[in-house]
Amino acid sequence: MGQTAKSDWRPLGMLALLIPLLTTVPLSNVDAQAQPAASRQLRREPPPQKPQVTMNAWTVGLAGGLLEGAPIRLAAEIARVVDDGDKLHVLPVVTRGPTENVNSLLYLRGIDAAIINSDVLEEYRSQVPDIQQRLAFVLNLFPSELHIFVRPEIQSLSDLAGKKVNFNNLGTAAAYSGPLIFSRLGVDVEKTFIPHQVALEQMRKGEMAAVVFITSKPVDAFVRARWEPGFKFLPVPYDKRFEDFYLPASLEATEYPNLIKQGERVTTIAVPTALVAFNFPAKSNRYERLARFVEYLFSRIDKLQQPGFDQKWKTINLAATVPGLTRFPAAQAWLDREPRATANPSQ
Repeated sequence: MGQTAKSDWRPLGMLALLIPLLTTVPLSNVDAQAQPAASRQLRREPPPQKPQVTMNAWTVGLAGGLLEGAPIRLAAEIARVVDDGDKLHVLPVVTRGPTENVNSLLYLRGIDAAIINSDVLEEYRSQVPDIQQRLAFVLNLFPSELHIFVRPEIQSLSDLAGKKVNFNNLGTAAAYSGPLIFSRLGVDVEKTFIPHQVALEQMRKGEMAAVVFITSKPVDAFVRARWEPGFKFLPVPYDKRFEDFYLPASLEATEYPNLIKQGERVTTIAVPTALVAFNFPAKSNRYERLARFVEYLFSRIDKLQQPGFDQKWKTINLAATVPGLTRFPAAQAWLDREPRATANPSQ
């Protein structure tokens, strides 16, 4: 009888010793995420975050522009500098261009910020009456100067009336802003939208009266190429017709020594290219993402001004405004906390 009791006890005793091991040691290479919830609860460990949660929690979608343009390059550089693993991940998105990025910001899922030309808001005033409340600017990135380059026989803007003027490919800044500016100037021209390289050759032959560039100066096509005497830039005065979305600017002899005489300058206007954000409600998840994005970007702006990044970063003034828009609240809060960082010493 005593022998039977002893033999019955041993297997039960071994099982009692094995049970704790089976409940605490994962089998093979099974991840802790696959272990029973009860086991994790006994160890008081929080459940692991799923990849789709951690990857999306602090991701910001940034609409850049055309693959060959400056905005998408700047967007990629921003993403590089602010990246912080799961704490912040910026996704630059190739789009149809800065002039259509407002559409992306308003209607495309996953887009929180965008690089736009300020005068694109003109088109949305009738479509979205509160557009200037729905968007807010984070940073004035750079000005894109208006270059109206004409043949020798053209002496004034009025001489271009009825003549062929090229505004570059559709989707570019010149293709959108150029006709809008000419409309404000009251000059009706025969508009073409072909690559500028082709249009410049047509100018040499007398088949095209002018080309309109809207981009950051200096433009290689005017610096490197040789032009016959008489080819020139036309001046465009900055007045009340342009105060809503544009800035005064000039083209200098030091920038175009072959086209502007030493000591002279050509007055013109500039279209601000800006980083803007959707004005999400404060304390919302999307707002918090953008607030962190602003914090990282502004505090690391010096990294973007180092060699290896676009030269435009060196001229950026964090405190510069954008005509027609108010500043994103988180950006204004950062500037209020860091008054010494609000001015670029080179400006």
